[in-house]
This record gives sequence, C-alpha cells and structure tokens, in this order.
Amino acid sequence: MKAPKIGIRREFGVVFGVAVLGAALLPLSTVASARQSESTQSASQDQSSSAGKPSNGNDQTDAGMTRLKIQVSDANGKPVGNASVYVRYYTSGGFLHHEKLEELDLKTNQDGSVRVPEVPQGKILIQVIAKGWHTYGKWYDVEQSEQSVPIKLEPPPHWY
Repeated sequence: MKAPKIGIRREFGVVFGVAVLGAALLPLSTVASARQSESTQSASQDQSSSAGKPSNGNDQTDAGMTRLKIQVSDANGKPVGNASVYVRYYTSGGFLHHEKLEELDLKTNQDGSVRVPEVPQGKILIQVIAKGWHTYGKWYDVEQSEQSVPIKLEPPPHWY
C-alpha cells in the first residue's frame, strides 16, 4: 500500500513557509546592521567635530527650536481651565528617514494657559478640546524662538 501524498505536501508547505519567512527577514537584518554601522559612524564623526566646542547639555541646536505659551479663553476673555491641548509637529528621522508627526498632550491651568516644552520651529498644529466648548484646531507657522498663541473658544452649536 502506498503512503498518502498528503504528508509530503504538508512537509513541503512547512519547508516552503520557513524559506519564505527567512527570505523576508533577511533584508530586515541587513538593514538593522547597516543602520547600526551608520549610527556608530555618525556618532564618531559628531564626537570628532564637537571636540573643540563647549557643550551646554543640549544635543539639539537652539536655533531651530521654539517655546510656546498658549492662552485659552472664551469669546469674552475669561480663561478656560482644564482644557486638553494637543500640539503636533514634524520631526525628522522616522521609518526610512521620512518625517514623522510627534504629539504633546497638555492641560491648561486655571488661568487658561499652558507652556509647551521646546519643539522644532516650522508647521505646528494646535488643537484644543474643552467640555462645553467647540473644538478648535489650526496649523501655525512658527519662526520665533518664543511665541505666545492666544486662542478664543466658541460656544458649541445649538442642536434642536
């Protein structure tokens, strides 16, 4: 009596699946090792180029960074406390060296203000969500090292 061919097909499927998986993972391991060697080369270049410069503790340059102070109030100028403030900005470097969108989630104090830690200058999205108020969102082009952003919230639309 002949052996069933199902077992051979199953073994072939397993071997083929392992081969495909190995072929898929091989480029990833080479990319990871290439990135590691690039990072070590760039780190050694950075150390040699900054050998004669004093360090202030920051790896980032202060020229491309900004500090924001966001003031949230209603249409009458009364501060809106405990509002959620989302600050989104682009940073370089993500997957395949494309820019990626970073986000900071903050809350306003009772004065309706919030100080944003240093973020890169350029296009910055500020969104404000507060209970009982219409949601606010706008892109800003920030080119200064310090900037104050006043935001006036509107009451929500009336539903009938």
